[in-house]
Amino acid sequence: MNETYLETGKIVSTHGIKGEIKVLPWADSPEFLTRFKTFYLAPAGSAKAAYRALEAESCRVQKTCVLVKFKGIDTVEDAAALRERVLCIARDDPHIPAGTVFQADLIGLPVYANGAALGTIREILSMPSSDVWVVRGEHEYMIPNVRAFVPEIDLSLGRVDVNLIEGMQTDAD
Repeated sequence: MNETYLETGKIVSTHGIKGEIKVLPWADSPEFLTRFKTFYLAPAGSAKAAYRALEAESCRVQKTCVLVKFKGIDTVEDAAALRERVLCIARDDPHIPAGTVFQADLIGLPVYANGAALGTIREILSMPSSDVWVVRGEHEYMIPNVRAFVPEIDLSLGRVDVNLIEGMQTDAD
């Protein structure tokens, strides 16, 4: 099921005294977040609470983080109240290339090799050369997300087909 909002990062601290916040982005690059004017603050604790829309006045990259100034967040105290909260974007906002898949859509998908079910994608590790999927079922596998090992991701069928090689099963004897 596609969620309405996609988690894009976590507010890790304040920056300066005028209400700016520092976001640790969960994207391919911090620059990705600078494209958006509207963010959504994920509900804290209760899943029944509403997402809160926040309008960005400014957004810029600082090293590996993103500094954002939101309208109505004008003091360091206002910004500090947002610390540790998760920021989201609306799923329909980003314009992404065809064939691009959000990590949020991969988590929980069943994975198959030669027609046999291996388990589901439980975690995605961002490594320098490629993302690595942690697949758990009867065994655990570490599968790099590269064309040689992941020839097909079919979100319409809700499955991923992979090619395994020796060493991908991490709990082998």
